[in-house]
Amino acid sequence: MPKSTEGPFIQAACLCETVIEDKQGVLSLIRIIDTLIHTESGENPPEEMPAFGYVLKFVLMLKAGAAKGRYNLKIEPELPNGSTEKSIMVTAYFEGEEKGQNIVADMSFVFNFEGLYWFKVYLEDTHLTAIPLRVKYNRIVRG
Repeated sequence: MPKSTEGPFIQAACLCETVIEDKQGVLSLIRIIDTLIHTESGENPPEEMPAFGYVLKFVLMLKAGAAKGRYNLKIEPELPNGSTEKSIMVTAYFEGEEKGQNIVADMSFVFNFEGLYWFKVYLEDTHLTAIPLRVKYNRIVRG
């Protein structure tokens, strides 16, 4: 793998709701998300946040720099309690210089805890970046 000063370089890394890709491969990222608020309401909503599922788009836009060839990209979710979930593996291809690759992946994730989640990104064994996502619980009691 090339040295970190040689690439690949991160153009964008985020979680969002929708990604539109036009005919030229240009991405539009819709509703970039760094916080999710889960609401439960009623006469007696749970004190603690119940687990809930949510579908997100994981977006990583990379430019090759000196990187050429095929690389393994790993996304490792870290939960607020410090434990990790099963990793997602994706293949990234680089042709060098300004050429890059946009990695867009659907992520269906179950959130079991309130707090800060980290989606750590590794290229081969090198930590490339991490994307934070804060989950909050909103309890509304109606009586």
